[in-house]
Amino acid sequence: MKVEIWSDIMCPFCYIGKKNFENALDKLPFKDEIEVEWKSFQLDPSLNPSETMTTQEYFTAKKRISREQGQQLSAQVIDMGKRAGIDFNFKDAIITNTYNAHKLLHLAKKYNKAIEMEEELFKAHFLDGKNIGSNSDLVEIGGNIGIPEEEIEKCLESNDFDAEIQSDFDKAKAYGVSGVPFFVFDSKYGVSGAQPSEVFEDTLRQTYAETEKLIKKDSVNDLSCGPDGCSI
Repeated sequence: MKVEIWSDIMCPFCYIGKKNFENALDKLPFKDEIEVEWKSFQLDPSLNPSETMTTQEYFTAKKRISREQGQQLSAQVIDMGKRAGIDFNFKDAIITNTYNAHKLLHLAKKYNKAIEMEEELFKAHFLDGKNIGSNSDLVEIGGNIGIPEEEIEKCLESNDFDAEIQSDFDKAKAYGVSGVPFFVFDSKYGVSGAQPSEVFEDTLRQTYAETEKLIKKDSVNDLSCGPDGCSI
């Protein structure tokens, strides 16, 4: 059974959703049978990769949100984060273009470390005040989970993963995804937003039960051939 998750590193609700989803997954006896694949999505591709903003500057310039509204919104997200086990540090968060961070995520898939990389990128952005648009910071972030520095530098300076990232964007568009996080369970059910862990747990159990039922049904009259011959 496969779960695909579209997210962007600059999205706090994606980090909360990740924690809630993982809390739900940990409660399941079949968790080792669940394949999780992180997908790329950019909330604001118009951001200049060579420029940075504070969270409040971004609220003001891009979202037309006043300082008071921005502080209120941040406080609400901080409270939600604490309930999920995250201590958001919006004061030091650096807003910039996230495209190169998505390149690093796809490089991590080559090493079967995409889940670890997603966590490291969220931590770097929301907790540690790292610039996830800076190649030097991304090299450090990737190095934290054992990806060779030269591989990261090559990845960031080339077009190696552009096709994979665009494929994620295209598939999100095909699903009608307009915001993240967005979870797709076994290509059957879509769940949008940082839902409580109970919602994820119920959806995981339902999808798994349906998949198991389908497998058993298809196996009743299993017309197939193997090394010992064909069954009729």
